[in-house]
Amino acid sequence: MRHPPRSVLAAVAGAAALIGSVTVPVVTASGAAPACSVEYSVTSQWDSGFQGAVKITNNTAAMSSWSLAFDFAGGQELTQGWNARWSQSGTTVTAASESYNGSLATGASVSAGFIASWSGSNTVPTSFELNGTSCNTAVEPSPTPEPTDPAESGPPVLRASGNKLVDAGGATRRLLGVNRSGGEFMCVQGRGIFDGPVDDASVKAIADWKANTVRIPLNEECWLGLSNIDPAYAGANYINAVKGLVAKVKAHGMTPVVELHWTHGQYTGNSAGCSDVHASCQKPMPDMQYTPSFWASVANTFKNDRTVVFDLFNEPYPDRATSTTTQAWQCWRDGGSCPGIGYEVAGMQDLVDSVRGTGATNLILAGGIAYSNDLSQWLTYKPADPAGNLAAAWHVYNFNTCADESCWNSTLAPVAAQVPLVAGEIGENTCAHGFIDQVMKWFDSHGLSYLGWTWNTWDCSSGPSLISSYDGTPTAFGTGLRDHLRALNG
Repeated sequence: MRHPPRSVLAAVAGAAALIGSVTVPVVTASGAAPACSVEYSVTSQWDSGFQGAVKITNNTAAMSSWSLAFDFAGGQELTQGWNARWSQSGTTVTAASESYNGSLATGASVSAGFIASWSGSNTVPTSFELNGTSCNTAVEPSPTPEPTDPAESGPPVLRASGNKLVDAGGATRRLLGVNRSGGEFMCVQGRGIFDGPVDDASVKAIADWKANTVRIPLNEECWLGLSNIDPAYAGANYINAVKGLVAKVKAHGMTPVVELHWTHGQYTGNSAGCSDVHASCQKPMPDMQYTPSFWASVANTFKNDRTVVFDLFNEPYPDRATSTTTQAWQCWRDGGSCPGIGYEVAGMQDLVDSVRGTGATNLILAGGIAYSNDLSQWLTYKPADPAGNLAAAWHVYNFNTCADESCWNSTLAPVAAQVPLVAGEIGENTCAHGFIDQVMKWFDSHGLSYLGWTWNTWDCSSGPSLISSYDGTPTAFGTGLRDHLRALNG
């Protein structure tokens, strides 16, 4: 879903309060600052790998390019990185500046991130050199991996079996619930992490509607901790906040769906949401520069908890940039240089490969083109999934092209006959529920899944909003979804 204008969102209170660790340069006995300082942090860690970040501060003369070097311990191997040209020779890791971030003024800082594997112990580097000069450093401790036990977590481990979603016992399941917007836009706007409270009471209010699923939109720049984002709302702070919400959703027996909503990449063509290169609006497709790294990190974070579902990309619209439908679907699956899109695109196949490359076998959702409203060639261009755990995602609002039963019978039914189908967003801009009543009736008759947009206290005139209060008080629109879910699951 595209969002209300910033002027509307700015009036919405409720940024999450987080306390991040602070590191400072070591000062010499004479009181002078060191030539440079490096803050090294482990933002996420799992059984065989970790995500790390470095923040470099230059305290000497301005430089036009930089190269940071440090040593890994035995058993640590770099796999990928961003915001720098990363390489490893033996145990020595080097991060060299990119063309866009080489200039580093006196007192200025730059951040970069990476993913690496480890075995034995995840030892923290003790010395760093910037352009050959030793830096004094402050180091954040590595987090202790958080083991998960799906058997005790409440929601089922889901997998695709033919055209159904089933649990570990083979029973058919449906994803029925809501979206919880905020994590995609608050951080990049410098206003927090979530829009409104995400405490236990507010999550319980969702469960009280008899929802069994919560979809959580994310921002790739905030997750990766890129330098343009306020550190209070990025990197480890952002990841831990998302993990905390996932845990609360599970604690109330609901399935968490983590979904990539806003991404990097400049697009100013047809239907552009913004001209900003940063992840501040919906882009037509994911970007190859950061999105595969995002999904590798997310998958590594949650791969030991298969109750978590992965939704690859919110609403692709390469069809608005390309001249033919065939080009749009080829771009959707294969990525690369897509007509009309100025950045290198990561296709759905690239993202499936990134997730499966971590060993994660979690259920994956992939939405079609035309803002996920067109699935007409989804089966033809379906990405290959070695885990065989892929479902189709679809979005519908009363103003979309495929918004009537005739279209659903002709384009959705053939897809739903072969793979599980999840309507990741359903809604209408009327502040009523007549349209979604039709959607839910059709989906119920086919045994399919759907999630209402959105569990946020926005004005219905600015976009679909299910609630007027985070205690679960529904809007007129939300009443339709709440009463329907209670009738189904009450």
